[in-house]
Amino acid sequence: MTRSAAIDKAAQYFDDGSFIRDLERRVAYKTESQVPESHPYLKTYLQEEIGPTLERMGYRVSILDNPVKGGGPFLVGERMEDAKLPTVLTYGHGDVIRGQEGSWREGLTPWKIVKEGERYYGRGTADNKAQHSINLTALDTVIKVRGKLGFNSRFMVDTSEEIGSPGLHEFCAQHRNLLEADLLIGSDGPRLTPERPTIYMGTRGALNFDMSVDFRAGGHHSGNWGGLLANPGVILAHAIASIIDAKGKVLVRDIVPDHVPNSIRSALADCTIDGGPEGPKIDEWWGEPGLTGAEKCFAWNTFEVLAMVTGNPDRPVNAVPPKASAHCQIRFTVDKDWKTFLPTLRRHLDAKGFPMVKLSQSRQDVMAATRLDPDHPYAQWAARSTEATTGKKPALLPNLGGSLPNDCFADILGMPTIWVPHSYASCSQHAPNEHVLAPLLREGLQIMTGMFWDMGEAPPKR
Repeated sequence: MTRSAAIDKAAQYFDDGSFIRDLERRVAYKTESQVPESHPYLKTYLQEEIGPTLERMGYRVSILDNPVKGGGPFLVGERMEDAKLPTVLTYGHGDVIRGQEGSWREGLTPWKIVKEGERYYGRGTADNKAQHSINLTALDTVIKVRGKLGFNSRFMVDTSEEIGSPGLHEFCAQHRNLLEADLLIGSDGPRLTPERPTIYMGTRGALNFDMSVDFRAGGHHSGNWGGLLANPGVILAHAIASIIDAKGKVLVRDIVPDHVPNSIRSALADCTIDGGPEGPKIDEWWGEPGLTGAEKCFAWNTFEVLAMVTGNPDRPVNAVPPKASAHCQIRFTVDKDWKTFLPTLRRHLDAKGFPMVKLSQSRQDVMAATRLDPDHPYAQWAARSTEATTGKKPALLPNLGGSLPNDCFADILGMPTIWVPHSYASCSQHAPNEHVLAPLLREGLQIMTGMFWDMGEAPPKR
């Protein structure tokens, strides 16, 4: 049997409806890690769906408790064919965000697949059940066609990714032997454009923090006290304006990279961001001057105000508000150490006359940044495999614009990381009406079958 036969078999699995039937079963599990009442479904999903699937493929399956309270269990499947062969770790997450029942448009529900044209709607279709299902099917296809993988495989499913993967760092540190591999191949996130296969080798990090001004116990009549009492909303707005200007350029230069490395700039030269017909129109004038859109998103640090409040916006009254707060975020690349960001902002605000603005990290867990150079042999191997399958040159991104717990694999376990996404930017993955596109599912099955076939036939040099 041949590579092309395996790829054709994977495509047929989609064409005859088998893949969608698998996905329908998996979407039906209400694996909402953000909803405590749904936590029992996290283990059930592993026990009833993923575990038996891997066991039928010849894997030895372990379901292990999370070392951190509040985190969901982990599944690790092992198929070890020969100690001399390379080992690949594949990661996916079985949890989803809250279903948001009642907010989906008429005719749609989060826990049932609904097909409309080329779209399959349902919670988890894009994030992440379809994506790890593609990888499961591709591995199974290679086993059936070749009779073996030709490499060792470990398959890991996290059930707390949507709440920041609590316990994943500790789990990786405690179970190094169980997770040891030469390479991680995972799938999550969107393609650069719906039509173009995409490979990314890391993620930007994310630091969430609060800026706040708290002057007094309550509001005071603006007619009697306006002009006499400092307005915290005005002060906070000016403090933020000292960090980022009206066109999105970050003014505190110590929290952005010194430059974009040449290898990164070269890799991004042919990359154009496009969310599809329903995606937002990019504001070309916003962000760091002199950078392309791809460089702004994948090679630079951004400062965002995610929410801001002073007074009572729903029922404003004629009073000087007592306090104001903003929830902010810095998305960052590996070029800067995130631990310096808040101290840097503290010094900046003090120097600009805003000592009254408090800074506090709002989440204990910080998603760290990771990056694999686009010239790395494993990245080039994955790109060649993808192009051989699709006839398309894939977009090769040094890191995703968003964040994943990729540092667990890159830093704690010390392995190169390759991510091949099977969704697109306008899939509504954290909103009502989440969906995935049929052409991406079918092509994803082909890409991953080809990649796993190549790993067994012509792996990258270890």
